[in-house]
Amino acid sequence: MNRKYWAIFAIACGISLSLSGPMNSTPALQGAKSQRDDKMAANLIREVRHQLVMLPYYSVFDNLTYSIEGDNLTLNGQVTRPTLKSDAESAVKSIEGVGRVVNNIEVLPLSPMDDDIRRAVYRAVYGDSSLQRYALQAVPSIHIIVKNGNVMLEGVADTEADKNLANLRASGVPNVFSVKNNLVVASK
Repeated sequence: MNRKYWAIFAIACGISLSLSGPMNSTPALQGAKSQRDDKMAANLIREVRHQLVMLPYYSVFDNLTYSIEGDNLTLNGQVTRPTLKSDAESAVKSIEGVGRVVNNIEVLPLSPMDDDIRRAVYRAVYGDSSLQRYALQAVPSIHIIVKNGNVMLEGVADTEADKNLANLRASGVPNVFSVKNNLVVASK
């Protein structure tokens, strides 16, 4: 509607409008726009997460994170396969609402020693009876990142006790230089 019709509508409803400024400056219109923007942002976040989790070679040994600012999407994290880095970028480029993708995903170095540590930490963490339930998910929420003998635990744990237990189990694995526990406790 143009300004003339908005003015007639406002007078009929008993609303006072200032026609000197833009029509979307009224609080009601700003609130509606804000709600629409919030809903679009939530849908974008949900779709990006879905596309990343559905990547065929995304596993417990990879960690993908992202941030969205306007229509710019930044991918972060670590992956064991170089193709996963490019697959992640390709998967999110075509999402409606994404204008530009910045791919800051780190490809971890190929190392047989790191591969052995990954398997050992996996067995230590997910072999614990208290943490086995995490392994039942398609992509477990506790990710094990190993770089040059250093372990990082990334993702989400249900409780502080689970977070600490995962750290304790990973720290007990032979040939691990250090363990950095970046697990976040899920809020309920």
